[in-house]
Amino acid sequence: MPAPTQPNDIVENFTLPDQDNTPITLSDYATHPVVLFFYPRADTPGCTIEACSFRDAISDIQATGAVVLGISRDTVKAQKKFAEKFHLKYPLLADADEKVCDYFEVIKPKNMYGKLVKGVARNTYLIAPADKEGHQRLLKVWEKVKPEGHAEEVLTYLKSL
Repeated sequence: MPAPTQPNDIVENFTLPDQDNTPITLSDYATHPVVLFFYPRADTPGCTIEACSFRDAISDIQATGAVVLGISRDTVKAQKKFAEKFHLKYPLLADADEKVCDYFEVIKPKNMYGKLVKGVARNTYLIAPADKEGHQRLLKVWEKVKPEGHAEEVLTYLKSL
């Protein structure tokens, strides 16, 4: 199935372990909007700002009926350490084999100190509750987001729905 890039594209179901090694499946949240944010690496400066901003806004986001899922290429162990260190109370999904990152096409070349490496684009996807056919569809995409203020931007959008 092609990557979901435009509003109304179907988002394929997936399952990944969270920071507690509990399998989390997208369709587990079929009755809720899902905020799926990709971040490059746990416990790095920008990722910490972004994750903590979602932590700080989580009650307001949940009040809209939405759930938040963070995802990176980190291991379960790294996600657990990150979640515990910063008191993150939402699932952090470990995509160590890059299956879901590849599906969403967020693995991009990045220039790190003059060397080209593969990195994760800081993108966020808002996925609608399942339709009558059981499909969860893309509502909105934020690409190459800035960590500061992004959770508030997502919350504002959720409140407008």
